[in-house]
Amino acid sequence: MKQSEYLRYDATALADLIQRGEVTSREVCEAAIDRATRVNGSLNAICHPQFTEALAQEFPVSSVFSGVPLLLKDLAQEQAGHPCTYGSRGLTRNIASQDSEFVRRAREAGLVFLGRTATPEFGLKAVTESELWGPSRNPWQTDCTPGGSSGGSGAAVAAGVVPMAGANDGGGSIRIPAAYNGLFGLKPSRGRISSGPLVGEAWTGASSDHVVSRTVRDSAAMLDILSGPAAGDPFEIPAPLGRYRDLIQQSPGTLKIGVFTASPYGTEVAPDCVAAVEATARVLENLGHEVEYARPDYDGMALARCYLGLYFGEVSAMMARAREEFGVGDDSFELDTRLIGMLGNTMPLSDYVRRRQRWNDFSRALGTFFGHYDLYLCPTTGQLPARIGELDTPVHLKMVAKVMLALKAGKLVHRTGQVDQMAMESLARTPFTQLANLTGTPAMSVPMHWTQSGLPVGVQFGGRHGDEARLLQLAAQLEEASPWFGQYERLENAFDG
Repeated sequence: MKQSEYLRYDATALADLIQRGEVTSREVCEAAIDRATRVNGSLNAICHPQFTEALAQEFPVSSVFSGVPLLLKDLAQEQAGHPCTYGSRGLTRNIASQDSEFVRRAREAGLVFLGRTATPEFGLKAVTESELWGPSRNPWQTDCTPGGSSGGSGAAVAAGVVPMAGANDGGGSIRIPAAYNGLFGLKPSRGRISSGPLVGEAWTGASSDHVVSRTVRDSAAMLDILSGPAAGDPFEIPAPLGRYRDLIQQSPGTLKIGVFTASPYGTEVAPDCVAAVEATARVLENLGHEVEYARPDYDGMALARCYLGLYFGEVSAMMARAREEFGVGDDSFELDTRLIGMLGNTMPLSDYVRRRQRWNDFSRALGTFFGHYDLYLCPTTGQLPARIGELDTPVHLKMVAKVMLALKAGKLVHRTGQVDQMAMESLARTPFTQLANLTGTPAMSVPMHWTQSGLPVGVQFGGRHGDEARLLQLAAQLEEASPWFGQYERLENAFDG
């Protein structure tokens, strides 16, 4: 199978070609490996290739995606016998003892695992530039980030290595790379996809697995494959009224959509991000939907504090696990990670619990909003992708962090209010995504806009808990009205010498 031919198909079409005998799975995998070999030197998206193993992998021949290649994210999507490093030197010896539910269900669907994609350490940043793997790059402009934390997956899919790749989202990590790489990315509702068996609720329920993809129908079919509870899951949410891949062929009906473009944290929003939303609103009106300016009424600064509290607690727990299981020291973690871990260890437990309880405030506010509107529309990100290294901690702040760590000054940081400043600095470029994580509601980034310089800009839609079907139906409608698949042709020869 020629590489140019391979790049013309999404996962659904590749599976159809294989099932009809027009190509073999091996030919498809060889094309994917050829593409990976051609582009990964420029993008650094794949951190753990499994090319030889992929060519020999057996799969059920009558499944949805039989023989189609898939990349897994090197965070939480554990594959038995393979490392899962979470982008950290402290977890390089973390070899999975069993498949995660994501991997098990993907395997049953016939997908062939081509390897694992890079992520920032512990998935903590909206850029993928870990000290372990180095920076991953955006195929549309290689001196820019592909986002994070599913940045390796986003770069690989946009560049055509695979038609879709594993991703997960605890604060925007599916939607941000989707926006920066011109892809479709849906974060499902809390409980829609099992995080088992090693985890009950990932990031206390804020995170969910899924994929980034080039087409809506591939994401819908993957949601069919991945959805549903596993034994021992904490709860089960209602199943959809049919298969998502069938439901997307139905109209979403006339929707009432609230639109906003101002950052909930009062931070600056780039004109291209605003323009993308406004252009999408016009498309929606032409499709017959009712669109008006409206936004959920919640305290943005409070949400930022609550999200950062989750951040602190999860990082300190992950570092403790690495120390206990692998005997690693503090020098196995990046400086920023060590600082966040210290803040987690010094946050009073009552403060952590109170912040977790406040998630209810945001859910109630969003529930009130959905009493009047079917969906919301806003930018996916507040800024275009940063340059590689642009968001590195400045040297003088690194010195401050080292002093704070040496003095064990975490309690002082909490008392002096510096956490609020940290929240703004860390979330200023991506202020729109955390609401869906803390409320457990579904949200998606749709590639509806490109800048004059050729960078993609995503827009975000959010819906009621459990209402993935309506989001996917609207996405399919937008994909038909403003097709984006042809944009990827611009990247076909982008990595030739």
